[in-house]
Amino acid sequence: MKKNRMAALLCIFCATAVLAGCSFGVRQTGNVDNENLPQTTASDETRPSDGGSKTDDNEQTDPPSTDSRVIAISFPDASVPRWASDAENMKQGLEALGYQVQIQYAQNEPKRQAEQIMEFAAGKVDCVVAAPVNDKKLKKAAAKLQKAKIPLIAYDSLPMDTDAVSFLAAFDHKGIGNSIGKEIVKKAGLDDLADGEYRTAEFFMGPKDDPESLYLYQGLMEVLQPYLDQGILVSNTARTSFEDTAIADWSQETAKQRCENYLEGYYTQEDLDICITAYDGFAYGCKEVFMAAGYTQDNWPVVSGVGSELAACKNILDGTQSFTVCKDSRVLAAECVEMVDALMNGEEPQVNNAQLYDNHVMIVPAHLCGTSMIDADNLQEVLIDGGYYTQQELDG
Repeated sequence: MKKNRMAALLCIFCATAVLAGCSFGVRQTGNVDNENLPQTTASDETRPSDGGSKTDDNEQTDPPSTDSRVIAISFPDASVPRWASDAENMKQGLEALGYQVQIQYAQNEPKRQAEQIMEFAAGKVDCVVAAPVNDKKLKKAAAKLQKAKIPLIAYDSLPMDTDAVSFLAAFDHKGIGNSIGKEIVKKAGLDDLADGEYRTAEFFMGPKDDPESLYLYQGLMEVLQPYLDQGILVSNTARTSFEDTAIADWSQETAKQRCENYLEGYYTQEDLDICITAYDGFAYGCKEVFMAAGYTQDNWPVVSGVGSELAACKNILDGTQSFTVCKDSRVLAAECVEMVDALMNGEEPQVNNAQLYDNHVMIVPAHLCGTSMIDADNLQEVLIDGGYYTQQELDG
C-alpha cells in the first residue's frame, strides 16, 4: 500500500513539474548504500505523541476526516527554486489526499521563521512541516507547537536542542559521504597504486554548525581514513579534521580562496591530485583556481561535488568535475507527505533510522532518502532521460 501511494504521489509531482515548467529528478541509481540503513521504527523513548486521538483506555479512535485538517509548511526562502518547488510538491500531494495546506516562507530569516511557526501554533493547525533556516533557532517555536499538541516534522535538516520534534525526513547524508569516498577510491585508483605510491588530496566540507555536514564528513572518513592512515592518501596541508575543513555559509568564495592558498603554499612541487568537496559550488571555486594555476587535462584533479546543479553537470561533461551527487527533492517531498498522512491517521510513520539524529536533547526518528551518484557515464540516462534536466538546458 505504501509503495502504491508513494508512486501516486510521485506521479502528481511529475505532473506539477511539467505544468510549472520545472525539472526534478526521478531516478535513483542505487550507488548510495541504502540497503545498509537500519530498518527500524521509532521507539517509545524517541517518538513523541503522534498526533492521533486516543481514549483513556489507550484504544485508538477514528481521526477526523482529512478535509478538515490543516497542514502548515514553513520553508526558508521562496526565491530559492528548490524550496519553492518542494513546497508546491508537498502542497499538491497533501491536497490530493484531502488536506488543507498553508505555506509560509521566512525570507531566510530565523527570527521570522520562528514567529511564523508560533502563529501556526496559535492558529491550531494540525501538523507543521519545517525546514529550519537555522537549526538552533527554533527551540521556542517548537515548544509552542508541543504545548498546543501539534506534531512537528523536520524537513531536510534537524532543529537542535528541543524535544518537540516528532520525525525527520531527510537525505542520507552519512550515506552520501560513504558514496563520495568510494567514488574517490575508484576514480583515483587508490586500490591500484604500487607500493610507495600515493595521491594528494584536500578537503572542502560544509559548515561546522550544520549537522548534516558533519554526518557527510563522518561517512566520507569511514571510507578514506584508512587510506590516510596508510599514507596512500596524503594531505600536504594536514587539514583533514572536520573543524579544519569546514567552510562557513557554504561560501564558494571561501572555498576558492582556500584552494588558492593550498596550491600556493603546499603544491608548488607536486600537483594536487584529488579535490574533495561537499558542494558543487565549492567545486566551481576550485575549478577557477586550477585553471588559473595552469592545470590541464593531463593533470586535472579528481573533483567531487554534491547537488547535481546544471553548471556542475556541464563541468562533468567537459571534464573539469568528476562527479556530483543528486538529491531528488521530489522523492523527499513525497516521503514527507507519507509521514504527515500517517500521523494524521493515528499511525506511526515508517522510519529507517532511529539512532543517528541526536539534536542534543533526543534521538529523532528519521526516514532517510537515497541519492544518485552522477558522472559522465550515467548523466544522460539519469538526469536527461529521467527528466531532471532537458537536453536544451544542458546544451544551453
